[in-house]
Amino acid sequence: MKIPLSNAYIEKDDIEEVLNVLKSKRLALGPYMEKFENITKSYVKSKFAIAVSSGTAALHLILKSLNFKEKDTLLVPSFTFISSANVALYEKGKVHFVDIEGDTLNISPNALEEEIVKLKKTNNGKLFFMGVDIFGHPLDWDKIIKICEKHDVTIIEDSCEALGSEYKGKKCGTFGIAGTFAFYPNKQITTGEGGIIVTNDEKIARLAKAMRNQGRTSKKWLSHELLGYNYRLDEMSSALGYSQMKKLDKIIEMRNKVAQNYKKLLNFVETPTTKEYTTKMSWFVYVVKLPKEIDLNKVITFMKENGIETRNYFAPVHLQPLYKDLGWKEGMLPITENISKRTLAIPFHSKLTLEKQEKVAFYLKKAIELFT
Repeated sequence: MKIPLSNAYIEKDDIEEVLNVLKSKRLALGPYMEKFENITKSYVKSKFAIAVSSGTAALHLILKSLNFKEKDTLLVPSFTFISSANVALYEKGKVHFVDIEGDTLNISPNALEEEIVKLKKTNNGKLFFMGVDIFGHPLDWDKIIKICEKHDVTIIEDSCEALGSEYKGKKCGTFGIAGTFAFYPNKQITTGEGGIIVTNDEKIARLAKAMRNQGRTSKKWLSHELLGYNYRLDEMSSALGYSQMKKLDKIIEMRNKVAQNYKKLLNFVETPTTKEYTTKMSWFVYVVKLPKEIDLNKVITFMKENGIETRNYFAPVHLQPLYKDLGWKEGMLPITENISKRTLAIPFHSKLTLEKQEKVAFYLKKAIELFT
């Protein structure tokens, strides 16, 4: 592919940090994991950070630490990556999807309150809210927190796509009882595979730290006090994450420039909305909304034929076979379903040149003319 959808930003210093680990031969549970945790918690201003093997593992450990279980319900958007919902099923709990706003593509506060009120009439367990800062854009956290406090709903923040974004000057990931970031290669920074929990809650930090390492609560060899998992983050990944975190603000600035270029170039299509409460936007992907009557698959094929990778972002989670088997069906989340048929992620990464962006814009305009 001449212009790929994403491309990790790796420099010489990143490679050198990973080589330092290999030379040390300390490949797991070493000093770099602690360095990565320290630099991350310092950046977001949280008391604790617990590095793990993926963003999914991070979300799972938060639910486990909060004793989420059968009869409990997780409210979550359907317009998200599937792990935001799946982690509830890991613990045999229930998933309840909530519709989104048409502009930000984040969960609608009004819809959230409506669904909470309905659930409280029939639900026997506790209610939890998985707040997803979609594509790096913060939720309207003042409204969300007010609703959840009013109805005694515990907030978990899925900021896996929003490292560095700010809502009214406060970092995403810090609005719930715990938050998460993820570091897959298409994210703002990468560790290859990896995730991290940030929290001010000492109990969550202690339990998550033990459960990521097979349930060990002490340093005694083969002493396992809790049911745990192999959710550790290795030293090579930690070293890369530590190195990348040192230049996160530079990366955010580079990605913002790419987003600004697209805003100017794509005046023929609906580009992403950024609300005034977003005091800092850390772009994860760049997703445009195509006309309602367009054939999205034909656009994707046309772009591919011209050397440009694009992808539908996101297909509704509630219409995945797993969740349809649980009773979810078309028509239940009209805004999510409508938007999902029109959203297209176009090439976006830190070093995407203006020349390549112009090519993307040229062929996208042509595709819209051909298939609308």
